[in-house]
Amino acid sequence: MAKEKKKLRIGIIGTGGIAHSHLDAYVRLKDEIELVGGSDIVKGKARKFFDNAGLTEVKAFDNNADLLALELDGVSVCTYNTTHAECTIAAIEAGANVLCEKPMSVTLDDAIKMYNVAKQHKKILTIGFQPRYDPNMDLVRDIVGSGVLGEVYYIQTGGGRRRGIPGGTFIKKELSGVGALADIGCYSLDMVLSAIKYPKPLTVSAYASDKFGKNPKYFNDSKNFTVDDFSVALIRLEGNIALDFRMSWAMHMDSMGDTMFFGTDAGLKIKPAGVGTGWGGAWDGTIGPIFMYSDVQGQLCETSVPLRQPSNDRFYNKVKAFCDAITEGKPAPIPTIESVYNQAIVDGIYRSSQLGKEVDIVLPNL
Repeated sequence: MAKEKKKLRIGIIGTGGIAHSHLDAYVRLKDEIELVGGSDIVKGKARKFFDNAGLTEVKAFDNNADLLALELDGVSVCTYNTTHAECTIAAIEAGANVLCEKPMSVTLDDAIKMYNVAKQHKKILTIGFQPRYDPNMDLVRDIVGSGVLGEVYYIQTGGGRRRGIPGGTFIKKELSGVGALADIGCYSLDMVLSAIKYPKPLTVSAYASDKFGKNPKYFNDSKNFTVDDFSVALIRLEGNIALDFRMSWAMHMDSMGDTMFFGTDAGLKIKPAGVGTGWGGAWDGTIGPIFMYSDVQGQLCETSVPLRQPSNDRFYNKVKAFCDAITEGKPAPIPTIESVYNQAIVDGIYRSSQLGKEVDIVLPNL
Protein backbone atom coordinates (compact mmCIF):
# COMPACT_ATOMS: atom_id res chain seq x y z
CA MET A 1 0.00 0.00 0.00
CA ALA A 2 1.38 3.39 -1.04
CA LYS A 3 2.42 5.65 1.80
CA GLU A 4 0.15 8.67 2.17
CA LYS A 5 1.85 11.88 1.15
CA LYS A 6 2.53 14.15 4.11
CA LYS A 7 0.70 17.45 3.90
CA LEU A 8 2.51 20.75 4.44
CA ARG A 9 1.71 22.45 7.73
CA ILE A 10 0.82 26.08 6.93
CA GLY A 11 0.17 29.16 9.05
CA ILE A 12 -0.89 32.74 8.33
CA ILE A 13 0.51 35.75 10.22
CA GLY A 14 -1.83 38.72 9.95
CA THR A 15 -5.50 38.19 9.13
CA GLY A 16 -6.44 41.49 7.47
CA GLY A 17 -7.60 42.14 3.92
CA ILE A 18 -4.91 40.43 1.83
CA ALA A 19 -4.92 37.36 4.08
CA HIS A 20 -8.31 36.39 2.64
CA SER A 21 -6.70 35.79 -0.76
CA HIS A 22 -4.05 33.58 0.85
CA LEU A 23 -6.73 31.71 2.77
CA ASP A 24 -8.78 31.11 -0.38
CA ALA A 25 -5.73 29.69 -2.15
CA TYR A 26 -4.80 27.41 0.76
CA VAL A 27 -8.38 26.10 0.94
CA ARG A 28 -8.12 25.15 -2.74
CA LEU A 29 -4.88 23.33 -1.90
CA LYS A 30 -6.46 21.32 0.93
CA ASP A 31 -5.29 18.02 -0.59
CA GLU A 32 -1.68 19.20 -0.34
CA ILE A 33 -1.60 21.35 2.78
CA GLU A 34 -3.03 21.48 6.27
CA LEU A 35 -3.91 24.96 7.43
CA VAL A 36 -2.81 24.65 11.04
CA GLY A 37 -3.30 28.14 12.44
CA GLY A 38 -3.08 31.88 12.17
CA SER A 39 -2.29 34.89 14.31
CA ASP A 40 -3.13 38.56 14.56
CA ILE A 41 -2.15 41.10 17.20
CA VAL A 42 -5.73 42.39 17.29
CA LYS A 43 -7.38 40.30 19.99
CA GLY A 44 -9.96 37.88 18.57
CA LYS A 45 -9.37 38.89 14.95
CA ALA A 46 -7.68 35.65 13.86
CA ARG A 47 -10.41 33.54 15.46
CA LYS A 48 -13.12 35.51 13.66
CA PHE A 49 -11.16 35.29 10.40
CA PHE A 50 -11.16 31.49 10.41
CA ASP A 51 -14.66 31.09 11.87
CA ASN A 52 -16.14 33.30 9.14
CA ALA A 53 -14.56 30.95 6.59
CA GLY A 54 -16.06 27.91 8.32
CA LEU A 55 -12.62 26.78 9.51
CA THR A 56 -13.41 26.45 13.18
CA GLU A 57 -10.82 23.69 13.63
CA VAL A 58 -7.93 25.96 12.65
CA LYS A 59 -6.05 27.32 15.67
CA ALA A 60 -6.07 31.09 16.22
CA PHE A 61 -3.68 33.18 18.30
CA ASP A 62 -3.29 36.78 19.40
CA ASN A 63 0.50 36.55 19.11
CA ASN A 64 2.93 35.11 16.58
CA ALA A 65 5.09 33.14 19.00
CA ASP A 66 2.34 30.63 19.83
CA LEU A 67 1.61 30.11 16.14
CA LEU A 68 5.27 29.60 15.26
CA ALA A 69 5.62 27.01 18.01
CA LEU A 70 3.44 24.65 15.94
CA GLU A 71 6.36 23.44 13.78
CA LEU A 72 5.09 24.86 10.51
CA ASP A 73 6.49 24.11 7.05
CA GLY A 74 5.33 27.38 5.57
CA VAL A 75 3.95 30.75 6.63
CA SER A 76 2.22 33.55 4.76
CA VAL A 77 3.15 36.93 6.20
CA CYS A 78 0.20 39.26 5.59
CA THR A 79 0.89 42.03 8.08
CA TYR A 80 1.37 45.71 7.36
CA ASN A 81 4.59 46.68 5.62
CA THR A 82 6.57 47.92 8.60
CA THR A 83 6.33 44.51 10.29
CA HIS A 84 7.16 42.34 7.26
CA ALA A 85 10.79 42.01 8.33
CA GLU A 86 10.25 41.10 11.99
CA CYS A 87 7.47 38.61 11.22
CA THR A 88 9.40 36.99 8.36
CA ILE A 89 12.60 36.68 10.40
CA ALA A 90 10.71 35.19 13.36
CA ALA A 91 9.01 32.63 11.11
CA ILE A 92 12.26 31.58 9.43
CA GLU A 93 14.09 31.30 12.74
CA ALA A 94 11.24 29.07 13.95
CA GLY A 95 11.91 26.74 11.01
CA ALA A 96 9.30 27.84 8.47
CA ASN A 97 9.59 28.83 4.84
CA VAL A 98 7.94 32.19 4.11
CA LEU A 99 5.72 33.74 1.48
CA CYS A 100 5.75 37.44 2.43
CA GLU A 101 3.37 39.92 0.90
CA LYS A 102 4.80 42.79 -1.11
CA PRO A 103 6.69 45.01 -0.64
CA MET A 104 9.49 42.93 0.82
CA SER A 105 9.96 45.48 3.60
CA VAL A 106 10.19 49.24 4.02
CA THR A 107 13.97 49.71 4.03
CA LEU A 108 16.85 48.12 2.18
CA ASP A 109 18.51 47.27 5.51
CA ASP A 110 15.49 45.19 6.54
CA ALA A 111 15.40 43.44 3.17
CA ILE A 112 19.06 42.48 3.52
CA LYS A 113 18.43 41.11 7.03
CA MET A 114 15.53 39.01 5.69
CA TYR A 115 17.68 37.70 2.85
CA ASN A 116 20.57 36.79 5.14
CA VAL A 117 18.36 35.00 7.67
CA ALA A 118 16.71 32.94 4.93
CA LYS A 119 20.11 32.06 3.51
CA GLN A 120 21.54 31.18 6.93
CA HIS A 121 18.63 28.88 7.77
CA LYS A 122 18.35 27.51 4.21
CA LYS A 123 14.70 28.45 3.96
CA ILE A 124 12.58 29.72 1.10
CA LEU A 125 11.70 33.41 1.21
CA THR A 126 9.56 34.53 -1.72
CA ILE A 127 7.70 37.83 -2.09
CA GLY A 128 4.09 38.10 -3.25
CA PHE A 129 4.33 39.53 -6.75
CA GLN A 130 1.31 37.69 -8.20
CA PRO A 131 1.40 39.53 -11.57
CA ARG A 132 4.41 37.28 -12.30
CA TYR A 133 1.87 34.49 -12.74
CA ASP A 134 -0.17 36.26 -15.43
CA PRO A 135 0.24 34.65 -18.89
CA ASN A 136 0.70 38.03 -20.57
CA MET A 137 3.32 39.16 -18.09
CA ASP A 138 5.05 35.92 -19.10
CA LEU A 139 4.61 36.98 -22.72
CA VAL A 140 6.42 40.27 -22.05
CA ARG A 141 9.30 38.40 -20.38
CA ASP A 142 9.41 35.90 -23.24
CA ILE A 143 9.63 38.65 -25.88
CA VAL A 144 12.30 40.66 -24.08
CA GLY A 145 14.21 37.53 -23.10
CA SER A 146 14.25 36.24 -26.68
CA GLY A 147 16.71 38.96 -27.67
CA VAL A 148 14.50 40.27 -30.48
CA LEU A 149 14.79 43.81 -29.08
CA GLY A 150 18.58 43.72 -29.22
CA GLU A 151 20.34 45.61 -26.43
CA VAL A 152 17.77 47.19 -24.12
CA TYR A 153 19.07 50.58 -23.03
CA TYR A 154 16.01 52.50 -21.75
CA ILE A 155 12.81 51.40 -20.01
CA GLN A 156 9.77 53.39 -18.97
CA THR A 157 7.22 52.11 -16.47
CA GLY A 158 3.92 53.88 -17.06
CA GLY A 159 0.45 53.18 -15.76
CA GLY A 160 -0.80 54.65 -12.52
CA ARG A 161 -4.27 55.20 -11.10
CA ARG A 162 -6.27 58.29 -11.90
CA ARG A 163 -8.10 58.09 -8.59
CA GLY A 164 -7.38 55.01 -6.49
CA ILE A 165 -6.12 55.84 -3.01
CA PRO A 166 -6.76 52.94 -0.64
CA GLY A 167 -7.51 53.48 3.01
CA GLY A 168 -6.65 51.77 6.26
CA THR A 169 -3.02 50.89 6.90
CA PHE A 170 -1.95 51.88 3.37
CA ILE A 171 -2.05 55.61 4.11
CA LYS A 172 -0.26 55.69 7.47
CA LYS A 173 3.51 55.94 7.44
CA GLU A 174 3.94 54.18 10.78
CA LEU A 175 2.21 51.11 9.30
CA SER A 176 2.96 51.14 5.57
CA GLY A 177 6.25 53.04 5.53
CA VAL A 178 5.57 54.41 2.06
CA GLY A 179 2.46 54.80 -0.08
CA ALA A 180 1.79 54.25 -3.79
CA LEU A 181 5.49 53.60 -4.26
CA ALA A 182 5.34 50.39 -2.20
CA ASP A 183 1.71 49.45 -2.83
CA ILE A 184 1.71 49.33 -6.64
CA GLY A 185 5.07 50.82 -7.61
CA CYS A 186 6.91 47.66 -6.62
CA TYR A 187 4.73 45.73 -9.10
CA SER A 188 5.78 47.93 -12.02
CA LEU A 189 9.43 47.60 -11.01
CA ASP A 190 9.12 43.82 -10.86
CA MET A 191 7.37 43.73 -14.22
CA VAL A 192 10.22 45.36 -16.12
CA LEU A 193 13.20 44.22 -14.06
CA SER A 194 12.20 40.55 -14.22
CA ALA A 195 12.09 40.88 -18.02
CA ILE A 196 15.75 41.99 -18.12
CA LYS A 197 16.98 39.56 -15.43
CA TYR A 198 17.13 42.11 -12.61
CA PRO A 199 20.40 44.02 -13.14
CA LYS A 200 21.79 45.64 -10.01
CA PRO A 201 20.49 49.20 -9.38
CA LEU A 202 23.17 51.86 -8.98
CA THR A 203 21.67 55.32 -8.46
CA VAL A 204 18.25 56.97 -8.06
CA SER A 205 17.04 60.52 -8.56
CA ALA A 206 13.42 60.83 -7.46
CA TYR A 207 10.48 63.09 -6.68
CA ALA A 208 7.41 62.19 -4.60
CA SER A 209 4.35 64.12 -3.44
CA ASP A 210 1.12 63.79 -1.45
CA LYS A 211 -1.01 66.51 -3.04
CA PHE A 212 -4.15 64.40 -3.48
CA GLY A 213 -4.03 62.25 -0.35
CA LYS A 214 -3.77 65.30 1.91
CA ASN A 215 -6.55 67.18 0.13
CA PRO A 216 -10.06 66.50 1.53
CA LYS A 217 -11.45 67.43 -1.87
CA TYR A 218 -10.02 64.19 -3.25
CA PHE A 219 -9.65 61.90 -0.23
CA ASN A 220 -12.05 61.77 2.70
CA ASP A 221 -9.44 60.59 5.22
CA SER A 222 -6.90 63.26 4.29
CA LYS A 223 -6.16 64.17 7.92
CA ASN A 224 -4.60 60.73 8.46
CA PHE A 225 -2.70 60.60 5.16
CA THR A 226 1.06 60.54 5.82
CA VAL A 227 2.58 58.80 2.76
CA ASP A 228 3.20 59.48 -0.93
CA ASP A 229 0.47 59.29 -3.57
CA PHE A 230 2.73 60.07 -6.56
CA SER A 231 6.36 59.37 -7.42
CA VAL A 232 8.72 59.49 -10.36
CA ALA A 233 12.38 58.52 -10.61
CA LEU A 234 15.30 57.97 -12.93
CA ILE A 235 17.19 54.83 -11.95
CA ARG A 236 20.56 53.83 -13.39
CA LEU A 237 21.09 50.08 -13.67
CA GLU A 238 24.13 47.95 -14.31
CA GLY A 239 24.67 47.37 -18.02
CA ASN A 240 24.22 51.07 -18.84
CA ILE A 241 20.42 50.87 -18.69
CA ALA A 242 18.20 53.81 -17.71
CA LEU A 243 14.88 53.10 -15.97
CA ASP A 244 12.22 55.83 -15.99
CA PHE A 245 9.83 55.00 -13.13
CA ARG A 246 6.35 56.53 -12.73
CA MET A 247 3.55 55.69 -10.32
CA SER A 248 0.40 57.31 -8.96
CA TRP A 249 -2.56 56.68 -6.71
CA ALA A 250 -4.25 59.88 -7.88
CA MET A 251 -3.72 62.48 -10.61
CA HIS A 252 -5.49 64.68 -13.13
CA MET A 253 -4.45 62.48 -16.05
CA ASP A 254 -5.71 59.25 -17.55
CA SER A 255 -2.30 57.55 -17.35
CA MET A 256 1.38 58.15 -16.70
CA GLY A 257 2.02 56.47 -20.02
CA ASP A 258 2.77 53.02 -21.34
CA THR A 259 5.48 50.65 -20.23
CA MET A 260 8.15 50.66 -22.94
CA PHE A 261 11.38 48.82 -23.65
CA PHE A 262 13.74 50.60 -26.04
CA GLY A 263 16.16 48.23 -27.79
CA THR A 264 18.77 48.60 -30.50
CA ASP A 265 16.84 46.26 -32.84
CA ALA A 266 13.22 46.84 -31.79
CA GLY A 267 11.01 48.44 -29.18
CA LEU A 268 8.13 47.04 -27.14
CA LYS A 269 5.15 48.99 -25.83
CA ILE A 270 2.73 47.56 -23.25
CA LYS A 271 -0.40 49.56 -22.61
CA PRO A 272 -1.90 49.34 -19.11
CA ALA A 273 -5.32 47.78 -18.61
CA GLY A 274 -8.25 49.86 -17.33
CA VAL A 275 -6.72 53.26 -18.10
CA GLY A 276 -8.77 56.22 -16.89
CA THR A 277 -11.21 54.12 -14.84
CA GLY A 278 -10.05 55.38 -11.45
CA TRP A 279 -8.53 52.23 -9.98
CA GLY A 280 -7.30 50.81 -13.29
CA GLY A 281 -3.99 51.48 -14.94
CA ALA A 282 -1.64 49.92 -12.40
CA TRP A 283 0.54 46.89 -13.09
CA ASP A 284 -1.03 44.84 -10.28
CA GLY A 285 -2.84 42.34 -12.47
CA THR A 286 -2.96 41.80 -16.19
CA ILE A 287 -2.01 44.15 -19.03
CA GLY A 288 -3.48 45.86 -22.08
CA PRO A 289 -2.46 45.67 -25.77
CA ILE A 290 1.18 45.05 -26.74
CA PHE A 291 2.91 46.56 -29.78
CA MET A 292 6.37 46.01 -31.25
CA TYR A 293 8.23 48.62 -33.29
CA SER A 294 10.98 47.69 -35.74
CA ASP A 295 12.40 48.28 -39.21
CA VAL A 296 11.51 45.70 -41.86
CA GLN A 297 13.13 46.01 -45.28
CA GLY A 298 13.78 49.67 -44.61
CA GLN A 299 10.18 50.36 -43.53
CA LEU A 300 9.07 51.56 -40.10
CA CYS A 301 6.70 48.92 -38.80
CA GLU A 302 4.27 48.64 -35.90
CA THR A 303 3.16 45.11 -35.05
CA SER A 304 0.29 44.22 -32.72
CA VAL A 305 1.31 41.26 -30.56
CA PRO A 306 -1.52 38.76 -29.92
CA LEU A 307 -2.23 38.39 -26.22
CA ARG A 308 -2.44 35.08 -24.43
CA GLN A 309 -5.58 33.95 -22.65
CA PRO A 310 -5.61 35.92 -19.38
CA SER A 311 -5.83 34.11 -16.05
CA ASN A 312 -7.81 34.93 -12.93
CA ASP A 313 -5.72 32.45 -10.95
CA ARG A 314 -2.68 34.66 -10.41
CA PHE A 315 -2.99 34.68 -6.63
CA TYR A 316 -3.68 30.96 -6.39
CA ASN A 317 -0.72 30.22 -8.65
CA LYS A 318 1.51 32.37 -6.44
CA VAL A 319 0.56 30.41 -3.34
CA LYS A 320 0.77 27.07 -5.14
CA ALA A 321 4.25 27.88 -6.44
CA PHE A 322 5.32 28.54 -2.85
CA CYS A 323 3.89 25.24 -1.62
CA ASP A 324 5.35 23.31 -4.56
CA ALA A 325 8.80 24.77 -3.89
CA ILE A 326 8.67 23.54 -0.28
CA THR A 327 7.41 20.08 -1.24
CA GLU A 328 9.86 19.60 -4.10
CA GLY A 329 12.88 21.18 -2.43
CA LYS A 330 13.13 23.91 -5.03
CA PRO A 331 14.44 27.47 -4.54
CA ALA A 332 12.15 30.45 -3.98
CA PRO A 333 9.73 30.81 -6.94
CA ILE A 334 10.70 34.48 -7.14
CA PRO A 335 14.41 34.62 -6.31
CA THR A 336 14.94 36.46 -3.04
CA ILE A 337 17.83 38.50 -4.41
CA GLU A 338 15.50 39.99 -7.03
CA SER A 339 13.15 41.18 -4.31
CA VAL A 340 16.12 42.71 -2.47
CA TYR A 341 17.00 44.69 -5.63
CA ASN A 342 13.36 45.76 -5.95
CA GLN A 343 13.41 46.95 -2.34
CA ALA A 344 16.72 48.72 -2.91
CA ILE A 345 15.06 50.84 -5.59
CA VAL A 346 11.99 51.57 -3.45
CA ASP A 347 14.33 52.56 -0.61
CA GLY A 348 16.39 54.71 -2.99
CA ILE A 349 13.33 56.48 -4.40
CA TYR A 350 12.14 57.29 -0.90
CA ARG A 351 15.58 58.58 0.24
CA SER A 352 16.13 60.63 -2.89
CA SER A 353 12.68 62.22 -2.75
CA GLN A 354 13.24 63.16 0.90
CA LEU A 355 16.71 64.59 0.27
CA GLY A 356 15.87 66.27 -3.03
CA LYS A 357 18.93 64.88 -4.78
CA GLU A 358 20.34 61.76 -6.42
CA VAL A 359 21.41 58.97 -4.10
CA ASP A 360 23.63 55.92 -4.53
CA ILE A 361 22.31 52.43 -3.94
CA VAL A 362 24.89 50.55 -1.91
CA LEU A 363 24.43 46.79 -1.84
CA PRO A 364 26.65 44.30 0.00
CA ASN A 365 27.80 41.12 -1.70
CA LEU A 366 24.84 38.80 -1.29
